[in-house]
Amino acid sequence: MNNDQTMTFSVCEDRESDLRKNLTIIYDALREKGYNPINQIVGYILSEDPTYITTYNNARSLIRHIDRDELLQVLVKSYLGE
Repeated sequence: MNNDQTMTFSVCEDRESDLRKNLTIIYDALREKGYNPINQIVGYILSEDPTYITTYNNARSLIRHIDRDELLQVLVKSYLGE
């Protein structure tokens, strides 16, 4: 069988997908605990203080594994529709 097509693999897309999944978990945990998720996540991004994020559903641990620069890149790309 002759397969001349080149397969591509993107770590960036996989990391972005994982980041999106984890951010959704964090958002849902904050909402379920009665917080305004947007305000809390913005507070965390600006201060890098993990106490803005609840420990519920392991959300605080998840946010600590997200690089803030990478998160901001994904958010800006999403906002601009890229």
